[in-house]
Amino acid sequence: MNLKKYGFMPEMMKEIGNITSEASAIPARVTAVHRERYQLVCEYGEIYARLKIKEYYVEFEEFPTTGDFVLINYIPNSDSQIVKTLPRKTFFSRLDPTPGRGEQAVAANFDYVFVMQSLNHDFNEKRLERYMTLAWQSGATPIIVLTKADLLEEYEEYIRTIEFIAPGVEVYAVSSKTGYGMEKLEKYLKPENTVVFLGSSGVGKSSLVNALAGEEIMNVNGIREDDSKGRHTTTHRQLIMLKSGAMIIDTPGMRGLGMWDVSTGLYEAFGDVEQYLGKCRFSDCKHRTEPGCAIKRAIEDGGLSQERFESYLKLKNEARYSDDKTAYMRDKVKWHKEVAKNSKRMKADKKKYGGKY
Repeated sequence: MNLKKYGFMPEMMKEIGNITSEASAIPARVTAVHRERYQLVCEYGEIYARLKIKEYYVEFEEFPTTGDFVLINYIPNSDSQIVKTLPRKTFFSRLDPTPGRGEQAVAANFDYVFVMQSLNHDFNEKRLERYMTLAWQSGATPIIVLTKADLLEEYEEYIRTIEFIAPGVEVYAVSSKTGYGMEKLEKYLKPENTVVFLGSSGVGKSSLVNALAGEEIMNVNGIREDDSKGRHTTTHRQLIMLKSGAMIIDTPGMRGLGMWDVSTGLYEAFGDVEQYLGKCRFSDCKHRTEPGCAIKRAIEDGGLSQERFESYLKLKNEARYSDDKTAYMRDKVKWHKEVAKNSKRMKADKKKYGGKY
């Protein structure tokens, strides 16, 4: 299999000889993560692999996620070994919902983020602000996709709301059911390009994948008509190759997305707020009752809404690891100690699953 079709660039090969002692290691791309087992594509086709304990549980190599390029020790007729996670060009992560585990990888090495909201009761401004912050932080280009356009005849009000929240970001209304607007997405789906879908359950990610693929490759669940909420169709992150040669990383619906080091994302998503920061009379202004506060003046003059400023503060305060490096390192060390304990159990699995650990 030609890995270049999956976005692997020849210049990545130059780095391989300098970053691993595994002379026989070959590159691969992660297409899905199933607990402790990884689905990959490499020159030998589609295979499965597990992490090599020494590199990942002793030396704390960065755990791979869907979309990552990795180096593997290929083992025929058994699970191969992943020995190295290659540097990422883009990376989307969130705060792990399990307390104490810190950062959770979601997807890597993509070109665009399709931030998806549906044109029904599920449309949520606060959630869109959160998604846009994470999309900008990833380093890729965010595109807002409004699904289920067949449900409304007029959606200009939604467009105006989005233009206020995300000025300058491309917005497209589409319908997977009727095909409306689908052709406008084709320019992002070129061969070797990777797009990650970001949206809550019921937003229509799986339906959009099927529409773009031109075939039923994803299961689609219905939604409850009373609140427009759906069940999770995608249960794990997976990379899907379309006939066009473009790739889609579909993620499970995530209503709760904890912030993790989103300094860049906040600057991009809340430029209307940050333009006033540093312009107050006092450098330590808390933007409450202090005189000469640029934020207060902007709100009073109508240049900034109180709701936007409160959203900004909420997301910034939530991203505590970005501002508190001590807490970040403390939790990271704690997590590494926990996963190190699992190494003994994983060694015991080698006879069951095969391969050399």
